[in-house]
Amino acid sequence: MWSVERSQEIAREFMLGSGDRWSHTVAVGQAAEQLAEQSDLVTDVLISAAWVHDIGYAAELVDSGMHAVDGARALLRLGAPDRVVALVAHHTGARLEAEERGLLSEWMEMPTPNRLSLDILTLIDLSTSPTGQPVMAVDRITEILNRYDDDHPVHRAVTRSQGELLASSARGRTVLGLADDWPIGSAQSVRDAEPHRRMQF
Repeated sequence: MWSVERSQEIAREFMLGSGDRWSHTVAVGQAAEQLAEQSDLVTDVLISAAWVHDIGYAAELVDSGMHAVDGARALLRLGAPDRVVALVAHHTGARLEAEERGLLSEWMEMPTPNRLSLDILTLIDLSTSPTGQPVMAVDRITEILNRYDDDHPVHRAVTRSQGELLASSARGRTVLGLADDWPIGSAQSVRDAEPHRRMQF
């Protein structure tokens, strides 16, 4: 039986020593848990995906060089449910990055996610800075574009997808009934927090 706890364990195994990436991972996972207390739309599948969405950055899991694909492949090997794998493979504009990297065929082998859950995961990811601080999605996109050179596949992909990323975040915010200034107006940083939710599905 897969569980949120299992995803937390996997995230800790592969991301704990990764500095800011671990801070971001914890913040995204904890944000999903907190939102689950307010809405049944934030399922255990979504929470589980939030915890493991970036494991593809772990050096031992890098294969294609695209973290969404490599993370999804690792989760398949570890026996994760297709619904979790799908969210990880598709999160935060992954399709266009796959196109930019010439990996579209590999990406298309992954299962298809629930669209509403993907919007919510995109919202949470883009509302969390690389160091785990709450941030507006538009500012997070600007940060990503500034971090990568113009000719980098991530920069090119985000340039192409930024409109849809913001639309996806807005849909997630609306369906959850969150204020337009979420998470700045209502959330505290969860940097360095420890996982606490223990649910199975």
